[in-house]
Amino acid sequence: QVQLVESGGGLVQAGGSLRLSCAASGGAFSSYTVGWFRQAPGKEREFVSARRWSGGYPDYADSVKGRFTISRDSAKDTVFLEMNTLKPEDTAVYYCAVTRVVRSSWRDVGQYYYWGQGTQVTVSS
Repeated sequence: QVQLVESGGGLVQAGGSLRLSCAASGGAFSSYTVGWFRQAPGKEREFVSARRWSGGYPDYADSVKGRFTISRDSAKDTVFLEMNTLKPEDTAVYYCAVTRVVRSSWRDVGQYYYWGQGTQVTVSS
């Protein structure tokens, strides 16, 4: 049974940083792509970033490009989302998820098979 557990959310002032973690278990993840999504109150869940578990070039939403970085700790089966220069509009529940689809579908919420429970990120102005 694949399980994804996010952590690292919290309250931070605008301009600050947070690092989210996604701990994965119960699967052979080398063939997966891991994605980060977020959902603000009253809004649809949106793509933030994704990368192949095995490496390669990641993808970022334009709204976070240059501020967020996705990475992986291979020894711990954990994926991170380093978030810098946070803005109030980054406030949302952040989710990690996994899929095996091709890169052109990485941004499609409906293509992800397994999801974590989410972690709240609140950025105050």
